[in-house]
Amino acid sequence: MQVCLFLIGTSDAPQPLTDTPALLRAATQVAGLRKLIVHEPIAGQVDVRLAPAADAPSCVLQWYFDELATLEAALGSDGAIVHALHAASGWAAISPRAFSQQVMAVRAFAPRQAASVEDGAQRCTYLVAYEGVAQDFNAWLTHYLAHHPPLMLQLPALRELEIYTRIDSRSGLPFAHSSAMQRNKVVFDDPGALTAALASPVRDAMRRDFHALPPYSGATPHFAMRSIYGNLAAS
Repeated sequence: MQVCLFLIGTSDAPQPLTDTPALLRAATQVAGLRKLIVHEPIAGQVDVRLAPAADAPSCVLQWYFDELATLEAALGSDGAIVHALHAASGWAAISPRAFSQQVMAVRAFAPRQAASVEDGAQRCTYLVAYEGVAQDFNAWLTHYLAHHPPLMLQLPALRELEIYTRIDSRSGLPFAHSSAMQRNKVVFDDPGALTAALASPVRDAMRRDFHALPPYSGATPHFAMRSIYGNLAAS
């Protein structure tokens, strides 16, 4: 099972990333990195049921590795990921307020319309975080994985589906640690395809299943993002 580092840009980030191509180039020097996805917020409303969030992150960076040990090796205070961030921004020093961080296990599912993406390709992603707590997390996750992905996989024109669960890890990055109980993403070709999927009857079935889940309390922010892919396998 792959692991993924989420770097979540704060909505009022003092040092926003400004050079995505430079970041993707620098990421090729991160040993063991399999994929980097840069998510940037989309203006306007794509979900007919939810207004755009006022506190959307300035960006979200997803760094994928095959092994936790390899990821941790890149997370040193003077490690490869810090060097990639410097290369992309020109920062003399990285502000601890620029991002929050969380390492999670990746549970990937294969939609019928799945298609590979080329390096530098763009798609549209809906990121969801479960930031609260479940009364019984084992019961929550058992129900969720058994019932929710089969519904999500029915979303029209769905290209990717991933569900992330928290794991413990060590990091030398200066950013605060997020502790989302779970994260999800669904991916489409463009905002129009995402909007159509979220307005479909499948979304109604997903809402019914959400309300059937074991007790949970807390925020569940949803963010529509433009996603830029760097598919790499650094040596």
